[in-house]
Amino acid sequence: MRHLILGAALALMLPISAQAQDAGDAAAGEKAFAPCKACHAFGKNGVGPDLKGVVGRKAGVHEGYNYSAALKGSGLTWDEANLKEWLKDPKAKVPGNKMVYPGLKDDKKLGDLIAYLKTQS
Repeated sequence: MRHLILGAALALMLPISAQAQDAGDAAAGEKAFAPCKACHAFGKNGVGPDLKGVVGRKAGVHEGYNYSAALKGSGLTWDEANLKEWLKDPKAKVPGNKMVYPGLKDDKKLGDLIAYLKTQS
């Protein structure tokens, strides 16, 4: 009987564990953000647009930044799914955008980076 209860308890915890892994590690994401600092900051535009509050923001609308027509017309909102696809391969997600970045292919680092971006909202 103990094994049955223990097995059931573990089965119930699996989805929680998977969600925790999907959430990403913001501290690791801050490190993954290091290359992004060449173009992006929080609180001001630079070579790239200001990323303060980017999670949940409509793409191509942040005031004071000159976005490509492709990004302005994309209709995207930067939710976690869109950010993940964008950061993995910006040219595939929005063809014709002007971001010069080959993409981050590591899913763990993507999750961490997005977790970090969420702390900057």
